[in-house]
Amino acid sequence: MRRVLVSLCAVVAVVTTGCADSGDGDDGRAPQDPRPQALTWQQELRVADAQQRLTRQCMNRQGFTYREDRVLTLQESRPVRFVQDDVAWARTHGYGGRIEAKSLRVHERNPNGTYRQSLSATRRAAFDTALDGGDDAKTLRAPLPVGGEIRKRLGGCTEEAERTLYGDPALWFRTSKTVSGLNALYGEELMEDRRLTSAVRAWARCMEHAGQPYEGPRAAREAVRVRTSRLGEARADEAFAAERKTAVADATCARETSLRAVATARETYYQDRLRDRFGKDIDTHRHLAQQAYDRAVRIVPERD
Repeated sequence: MRRVLVSLCAVVAVVTTGCADSGDGDDGRAPQDPRPQALTWQQELRVADAQQRLTRQCMNRQGFTYREDRVLTLQESRPVRFVQDDVAWARTHGYGGRIEAKSLRVHERNPNGTYRQSLSATRRAAFDTALDGGDDAKTLRAPLPVGGEIRKRLGGCTEEAERTLYGDPALWFRTSKTVSGLNALYGEELMEDRRLTSAVRAWARCMEHAGQPYEGPRAAREAVRVRTSRLGEARADEAFAAERKTAVADATCARETSLRAVATARETYYQDRLRDRFGKDIDTHRHLAQQAYDRAVRIVPERD
């Protein structure tokens, strides 16, 4: 059962988006909660698009070409959480396997990398300096909740874009790493949480009745990945049909057993126990994110 519960939260950006985000921006708190709220995935995407736009404009001013990546539609850009209960989305996209493949193809072509490689050695060095500061870039440091620190070099147009959106890139970096690292402090307890394990077992029973005998969401998705790989390109349509069937059952059972609501509530419970130590960082991080979104809406439109 422990392996099952790791699948629920281990790869999700905790606190900022939650373990079981449904795509509607609900992070499990009551509407009257006065504390800053996390951005929805749609808002986060718009901030990321604004950062690309600002970076492109900055690079263009310095005489370089820089392309933004807006290939995916809004719905294609939706992150697939490990508790996903949108049946309609699953019916159309499954677990997002084809979307992931599309995104991978775009990134493999990477027009910015291709453009950079077409430059002379001198211009390539200038491109790097313009983009991220080159050797003169400053190093940001962020302590992690479990100890140690993570570092990031920041300069050039990347720094300019972050400063325009967040005001203080160093504060954004530090609080981001604090917030994203909190799961390590409560993950063990969450994995053993009685209410969560009970909800996962209910989900598994529902899936078995649907002809999809998996012990947890991760097991279902791993089985889909293995099946898709085994069938290969020649039977891609068959693989995708099977992916959608499993994903629809998964989402349906998550909805019928309220797995998303339970996971969100239990994660919030464990997060709240850390607010005496990290509440200021959490609220600062969310405030900076909201500030960035407010600025982003004046820079780029929402994706179609």
